[in-house]
Amino acid sequence: METSPPELMTWPDLLSRDRPEPQMSLSYGPLHQQVVDLWQPDGEGPHPVVLMVHGGCWQKAIADRTLMNYAAEDLRQRGLAVWNIEYRGVDEDGGGYPGTYLDVTAATEALFERGEDFGLDTSRVAGIGHSAGGHLVTWLAARDQLPAESAVYGEGQTFEFRSVVNSGGLADLEASSPVTLDTCLAAIESQLTGEATPERPDVYADTSSSRLQPAPSEQISVNGQYDRIAPSVLGEGFTTQVIASGGSARFVEVADTGHVELIAPGTDAWNVQAALLEEALAD
Repeated sequence: METSPPELMTWPDLLSRDRPEPQMSLSYGPLHQQVVDLWQPDGEGPHPVVLMVHGGCWQKAIADRTLMNYAAEDLRQRGLAVWNIEYRGVDEDGGGYPGTYLDVTAATEALFERGEDFGLDTSRVAGIGHSAGGHLVTWLAARDQLPAESAVYGEGQTFEFRSVVNSGGLADLEASSPVTLDTCLAAIESQLTGEATPERPDVYADTSSSRLQPAPSEQISVNGQYDRIAPSVLGEGFTTQVIASGGSARFVEVADTGHVELIAPGTDAWNVQAALLEEALAD
């Protein structure tokens, strides 16, 4: 007998909570969007650190980094520092291709260059990205596969993560576009990937994480059983692609879970991911 889905969390369920605040904010560039919130655990460092990338369908009108404050504070209380990055969305001047990608690269580079000044152990870094942030954090982990002629290549920066968690993420842009909400990806896809040109006919080659495998770090896709923004088939498919390319990947489906629970402390979904990050960053 088929059972009906449980009552899932909504965004107001999460956002009605008292929102914690970071210990400090740091600029990584001249624009007001080019900022990072640093969450520092109590006690003496150096602390292992989680690079955190928020979602919101790549659109600032939908979400910014403060959506992740609840999750960041939970990790901080577990003894993990958090480097919660902001970046230009496709709906902001200079956002999309290549600006969004260059922003997340610069924000991550700032962690590895400046983290020690703030008591962070930059030899122990893991990443987590939710929804659109899952795409961006897996893309960051796979930057070593970018062609040098790409507009998002920057200075060829590559980053060493212990692992990255693709939390209800849209890492495979081609597979995600017809599955997630039209307003989340299909409607803004050309801004996110850039337009095809004779010199660049394949717009996914340097933008979709699935096309940049294998990445050097393990990539763990965590999906909710009833997530309609990022159905489990996306995490399963991405995991299969990573493994087929010779990379390391895992897929975890959390029962009775939607999209919001993934970043809501106190839920089974969040506890699973926090444990994965603690495991990755253990000595």
